Amino acid sequence: MHKCDPRLKILAFIVFVVAIFLANNFVALGICALCFIIIAICSRVPFVSLLKSVKGIWFLLLFTVVLNLFFYAGDPAKDVLWWEWWIADWWVIRIWEGAVYFSAFLAVRLVLLILTSSLLTLTTSPVALTDGLEGLLFPFKLIKLPVHELALIMSIALRFIPILSDETARIINAQKARGADFEKGGLIKRVKAIVPVLIPLLISAFRRSEELGDAMDARCYTGSKVRTKYKKLRFGYRDLISVLFVLALLASVIVLRFFPIGPVVV
Repeated sequence: MHKCDPRLKILAFIVFVVAIFLANNFVALGICALCFIIIAICSRVPFVSLLKSVKGIWFLLLFTVVLNLFFYAGDPAKDVLWWEWWIADWWVIRIWEGAVYFSAFLAVRLVLLILTSSLLTLTTSPVALTDGLEGLLFPFKLIKLPVHELALIMSIALRFIPILSDETARIINAQKARGADFEKGGLIKRVKAIVPVLIPLLISAFRRSEELGDAMDARCYTGSKVRTKYKKLRFGYRDLISVLFVLALLASVIVLRFFPIGPVVV
């Protein structure tokens, strides 16, 4: 997985996302989950590292599940009512069987999307992602689109994420040492407490970007003009196996969409 062509990885990720959104029943979504588990095992990435990526979206995941669980409008003629709660004479909350299935389906779909994107970034370096994106956008050079510059911007952005994350942690620790409190108080107080962090963070980001620009100028960087590559991207047998695997997944999901096994959720 780590040695596969980055261009293929990006295309496979897009196809996998399409397959997840095409799945309209739990059998098709289960096939997507099984394929993801097989890919994760082949990549030898620890599942703990993958699960850490879900921690950042737990609030969004919970909010989505609760929202669909309580506000999903079931069909009284076909759906089964699981729970009913009268808050007032004019307001009742009902939980339908379809709402439970729909909420669980959306939760699994969202988790699969996050885990798949995390697996892509954990098995591909930022430089490889940039090269893959530039290779995929190569046809746009015919219409004078600055493909190399766009890929370079993406690479710099990916490299700046951990740097700015460390810088944010350092600034927060410095503010805490000066008596700042980021955990107590209401929402407005917490927002005001973040302001002393954002200002030095922005100043540090602009300073680092200026230093990076000066370093690129000192090395006579001229964009995509007359540039060669140290590593050239080539397809191999691993890429062929990956293509067949992803195409088989997409074909299975399409077949199950038109000939579903079990109830259709979405």
